[in-house]
Amino acid sequence: MRLVSPVSIVALWQLASATGVLPERLLAAPTTVVDTAIELLRDGTLTEAISVSLQRAAIGFGIGAVIGVALAVIAGLSLLGEHIVDPPMQMLRTLPFYGLIPLLILWFGIGELPKIVLVAFGVAIPLYLNTFAGIRGVDGKLAEVARVQRLSRLATIGHIVLPGALPQTLVGLRQSLGVAWLALIVAEQVNADAGLGFLINDAREFLRTDVIVVGLLVYSVLGLLTDAVVRLIERKALVWRRGFLGN
Repeated sequence: MRLVSPVSIVALWQLASATGVLPERLLAAPTTVVDTAIELLRDGTLTEAISVSLQRAAIGFGIGAVIGVALAVIAGLSLLGEHIVDPPMQMLRTLPFYGLIPLLILWFGIGELPKIVLVAFGVAIPLYLNTFAGIRGVDGKLAEVARVQRLSRLATIGHIVLPGALPQTLVGLRQSLGVAWLALIVAEQVNADAGLGFLINDAREFLRTDVIVVGLLVYSVLGLLTDAVVRLIERKALVWRRGFLGN
């Protein structure tokens, strides 16, 4: 049943293109998009673009994840840490990606670094917010259990606080992966000479809507695949929660 609406949309899209209601210059037909995707795969253009974009996304995600979780732990485990870390993070989360690009270019040039920094920034914010909320949301009664068991502070963090915050952290992980692809799209539109964003930008110059749609579809598929990986990790890591809820 979930496939009915997507298939219907594609069928209407093809019909509109075939009857001339939707001109090729505005949006290529689905059959044209498929043919273009096959052509780009055969000549290696699409494979190379995906490889470059994946590398940027992976490096940016790794850096952003470490920073986001580390800052959340600092802010979540002490009031002093919260007062130092949380205000600037709350301000940074309201900044639009495009607003950061001029500064990043001035600071880091027009190479790979500003693109990776932009992705890392997009990843760090949702991970920080969710991990911080997860740490602060851990049941206070568990702290009493830790005291009764005479657990050290480090053991309390490792055995109670972090596992208790894990569900919320995984929510942040899913959000940050989605934002990572959005940030990458923005980053690759500016001074890129390779990657999916460059492919789309180059196609725009020549009014190749078929190539643009292929690039956007690849971004979507990559986003869905990474989200599916996190959901799999979530199912494996939170078996105890499913058992508790009777699922």
